[in-house]
Parts: sequence; structure tokens; C-alpha cells
Amino acid sequence: MNNKKSILRQFIWAALCVLPCLVQADATNPDEIRLATSLDLQGQSKGLGTGMLTGLEAALKDKQVGAKHIKILSENDNYSPPKTVVAVNKLLSQDVFAFVGNVGTPTAVAALPLLAEKKVPAIGFFTGSDLLRSNQEGVINYRASYSQEVQTVVEEAFKNGYGPASICAYVQDDSYGLSGLKGLKEVLVGKQGVSFVAEALDKIFQQQGDDAERNGIGPVGFYKRNSLSVRAAYDSIKAWEAKQSRPCKFVVTVGSYESVAQFISYSQGKKESWLFSAVSFTGADNFLAELSTLGVKDRVLMTQVVPPLDSELPIVTEARADLGSKLGYVSLEGYIVGRMLLKAMNDVSAEGKELSRENVVAALKGHQFDLGGLPLDFTNDNQGSDLVVLTALADNQWAPVDSAKWKGWNK
Repeated sequence: MNNKKSILRQFIWAALCVLPCLVQADATNPDEIRLATSLDLQGQSKGLGTGMLTGLEAALKDKQVGAKHIKILSENDNYSPPKTVVAVNKLLSQDVFAFVGNVGTPTAVAALPLLAEKKVPAIGFFTGSDLLRSNQEGVINYRASYSQEVQTVVEEAFKNGYGPASICAYVQDDSYGLSGLKGLKEVLVGKQGVSFVAEALDKIFQQQGDDAERNGIGPVGFYKRNSLSVRAAYDSIKAWEAKQSRPCKFVVTVGSYESVAQFISYSQGKKESWLFSAVSFTGADNFLAELSTLGVKDRVLMTQVVPPLDSELPIVTEARADLGSKLGYVSLEGYIVGRMLLKAMNDVSAEGKELSRENVVAALKGHQFDLGGLPLDFTNDNQGSDLVVLTALADNQWAPVDSAKWKGWNK
């Protein structure tokens, strides 16, 4: 009996030792290129995650590089950094070639060190944070930065009569919100009579950690990530108005679609005549739906980093055909990112080079090219596009902004 138990234990031990090898063998498919993405598919920002994933899948469906088929592996991270770590490690264990289209700045903070350790590229992440724009190895961005988005809309506000001292902000209290806020400071630096605003923003930046108390310091209201509580942020801006004895007129927002929409609705309910702007990460399609639900119909601007959805550029025409009713600003960005990576892989294959991570990144860095009518330029940095398009809420859609709109707002 003891011998039988011993033999059984040895058999189980041998099976356990062999199992990881079998799993690894299954993960390594010579006829497959595995791309991975970690994004919010179930939480408050799931509209962004599902939009990006839908665009990626449409761009890469049935595509192959040489004889290799492309497969996309995705994991939900709920827009939560701790869950991102779990999701990324799980995907890394499956022999993935690159990560593509991850959603979020705080989640990118968690993911990038893990990817760098394994030398896995980070391609086209859905974030405009400066964190990914220091030209670090293995990181390729498609989109314009949050700083560029904020600067574009604020400079336009200046041209249309909004003074620098009338600019306030509502932002997410983490690396994402602070990245946009830095863009605001950059555009205010050097403007006459607002050195006190820059000083207040510096005090905010000096507060360390995502849980620091940043409200009540400057012309900014902060809210916690994945929270819909907006009152403290509103009170912070009102306190600034009282302290400076001058009104806020233009509020730059850098947040998620539900939180920003709630803040705008709350402020308008308080009879504020503020004009609001939002950056692309807020998620144009979901943001529009939230504003409609809350009855917000006007005085909202939004910057986009992809061409208009009705554009006749070949890349947008192809996206419309492949995505159909699922075409939106976020899914279009996912589509562009997918096609950008596909082009790089095909270029490497066409040149007869090894389809390695290094060669694919090198096919993008240092080059400029046309992607279906959309110019991309990586010759000076690791960001391909500087496109920022200013749109405004009108008749429950995002429409171009004209001078008449600005005159109507700034009365």
C-alpha cells in the first residue's frame, strides 16, 4: 500500500512539473502574433475600454503578417492600478508580442514598469500623459498630449475674450488630472497679471500622492478617481472666486465622462454661467450620452485627437465600413492604433527582417508616413500625431466651433 501511495505521489508531482511546460507550449504558437491590452471593461470607465477594444479588433480582424495570424488578448482592470498589475502579469504569462491600446494614465503608471522589465513594447496607449512622452524605449504614442489639448482650447478662449485670471479647472485627483493641469499652467506662464495663479498651481503640484488634500489651494476642484462626488470640487472653485474677488468664467476639466458630466450638471443647477471644456480621454460618445441624460445642452467644448467621424480620409472611411454603428471617437482611435501597429509589422516583414519587438518599434521611431491620409511623424519624438480638433456640444452632438458660438458664450 505504501509503495502504491509513493508511486501515486510521484505521478502527481511529475504531472505538476509538466503542466507549466504544456501551458507554455500552448501559449507559444509559431503561427500567431499575440497582442495584449489591459483596460476597463466593467467599471465606471468601461465605455472607454470597450470602445478602444472594439476599434482594435475591427482594425486587426482576420489580418495577418506574412503567415502569422493576429490575436488580441484582453483583460479587465476596472481603471484600477492594483487590478492593472494583476491583469498585465496574467497577459505577460501568455507570450504576448506587445501591449496595445491600454486605457488610462494611473493604470499606465502601474503597467509600464512591468512591460519594461520584460522588454514588451507599449503601443498606442489611450492616454495623453507626459509619462509616456519622454521618448523612452519601447513606448510609441499615437495621440496628442493632454498638455496640447488643454493649451489648444485655452489659447482659443484667450482669443475670444476670456482672460487668464478667469480660467479654473475641475480635474481627477491623480496623475491623469495633474497631467492636464500642468498643461494649463504652461499656457498661463508669462501671461500678464496671473503669477498668483501659477504660484497656487505650484503649491498643488507640491502635494504628494493620490490621496493628498489639493482642494482649497487654487482655482481647481479635485475629485477622487472612480467617484461621482463633485461638491467638494465645486466648493473649492467657489472658495477661490471669493478669495480673489473675481469670477471664474471658463472651467477646464480633465476627468472621466460620468464625473465631468455630473460636475457640469451640478454647476449649471447652481446657476453658474461657466463655459466648460473636456479633453478627449473623457470619452466623447459616453460623455455625450451622460450630458443628454442630465439635460445639459450647451456651453461645453471638447477636444478630439482623431479626425471628424464624417471625414473622407481613407482611414476614417475604412473605419466606418468596418465598425458600422460602433464607430465613435474612442473606437476610431483604437482603429487607428491597430492599423498603425499593423503597418509597422507589415513593413518589417516586407523588408525581410525578423518580426521582433525591436524591429517593429524601429519601424515607427524615426519615421514619418501617411496612414490612410492621416500624417504621422515620429522623427523627433515617440508621438505620431499632434492633431487636436476643437468641437462643441450642439443639438446633442459634437460640432465644429465657429466665432458666432464664442460670441454667444462670452456675453
